[in-house]
Amino acid sequence: MKKIYLFLFSALSLTTVKAQNKFNLLVGTYTNTCESKGIYVYEFDASSGGLKLKNSSENVISPSYLSVSADNKFIYAVNENGTQSAVSSFSYNSASGKIKLLNTNASLGADPCHLINDDKNVIVANYSGGNIVVFKKKPNGSLTEVQQIIQHEGKGPNAARQEKAHVHMVVFSPDKKFVLSNDLGLDKVFIYRYNPNSTNEMLTLKGSVDVKKGSGPRHLTFSKDGKFVYLVQELDGTLTTFSYDKTGNLKLIAETSILPKGFTGGTGAAAIKISPDGNFLYVSDRVDANSISVYKILKTGDIELVEQQSTLGKGPRDFAIDPTGNYLLVGHQYTNDIIIFKRNKTTGKITDTGKRIELCSPVGLVFTKI
Repeated sequence: MKKIYLFLFSALSLTTVKAQNKFNLLVGTYTNTCESKGIYVYEFDASSGGLKLKNSSENVISPSYLSVSADNKFIYAVNENGTQSAVSSFSYNSASGKIKLLNTNASLGADPCHLINDDKNVIVANYSGGNIVVFKKKPNGSLTEVQQIIQHEGKGPNAARQEKAHVHMVVFSPDKKFVLSNDLGLDKVFIYRYNPNSTNEMLTLKGSVDVKKGSGPRHLTFSKDGKFVYLVQELDGTLTTFSYDKTGNLKLIAETSILPKGFTGGTGAAAIKISPDGNFLYVSDRVDANSISVYKILKTGDIELVEQQSTLGKGPRDFAIDPTGNYLLVGHQYTNDIIIFKRNKTTGKITDTGKRIELCSPVGLVFTKI
C-alpha cells in the first residue's frame, strides 16, 4: 500500500511540474505590412521550448503592444494606426486561447505604443501624439472613453526624431503608487503619482528627471527588489541606471552604452527586460546591430556585460523571457519570425535552439498562465 501511495504521489508531482511548465505566449503584430490577424496565442512548453498555435484574433488593426489583466481574463491592446489609432479590450480564455473583441475607443493621440492596466484603469502612451491617456474599466472588462489626457510639450536636439514630445512607455512602480513615463522627444523620465480611484485625475505630476540630450529614452524596467531602474535610450544606445526610493525619486547613478566598441552602424535600442530571478538584464538593439546585450546585475545595482549576441533576424523590437527563465524569445518585425533561444540561468548567456515561428511582423510578446 505504501508503494502505491508513493507511486501516486510521484505521478501527481510529475503532472504538476509538467503543468507549471506550460504557458501561453501572446504576440501582438503589425497588420499593415503583411498578412496578419492581429493577436496570436501560442502554447509554450518551457521544458522543451516547443510552441504550437492555439488561437488568434480576427481583423484587428495593428495590436502591437499588449497588457493582460491580473486575473488573466482580459487583454488590452494599442491599435497603432496614425491619427486613427485606438485602444481595444478583449475577453481572453487562457485554456482555449480564444480572444473576443469587447470594444474599441479612440486613443486621442497618434500611434499609441505602450500600455499598462490594473483593476481600475488602462494607461496608454501615445508616441506621435506626445501624450498619456487614461481609460476607466467597465465591470465587464471593456473600456470607457478616455477620462484623462496629459499632454507633454517641448522638443530635443535631434531635429529628425525629437521635433516634439514622443511618449514611449508607461510603467507602474512596484507598489503601484507611481507611474513612470519615458519621453523620447524630451529626453526626460516623468514620475506621476497614481490615484486609481479618481474619476479624471488618475495621474498627477510629481516631477521628472533629465537624461543625456539627444539620447531618446525608450523603455525601462525595475530591479527585482525595486531599488533600481534601468533605462535604455533608443537614439544613441545609452543604458542608464537610477536608484529609486519609495517616495518616487529617481537618481542617476551610472551610464554605459550597449553598442560594441568601434560599432559605426545605425542603432535603435528597443526592449529591456530582467530575468525572473532578477540576476540578469537583457537589452535589444535594432537597425544595424540586431543584437541582445546581456548584463549581470550585482547586489549594488551595478551591471557587468556578459555577452552580446546576434538575434538572428532584423528588427528585434521586443522579446520575452518565459516565467521559468529557461528560454528567451525574440520577435523580429522585419524578418517576420520569432527566434527561440535557450537561456543559461547560471551565466545568463543565450544560445540558438534552432526553433522558429514564422509570423507577420511580431512586435509585443507577453507570457500568461494557462
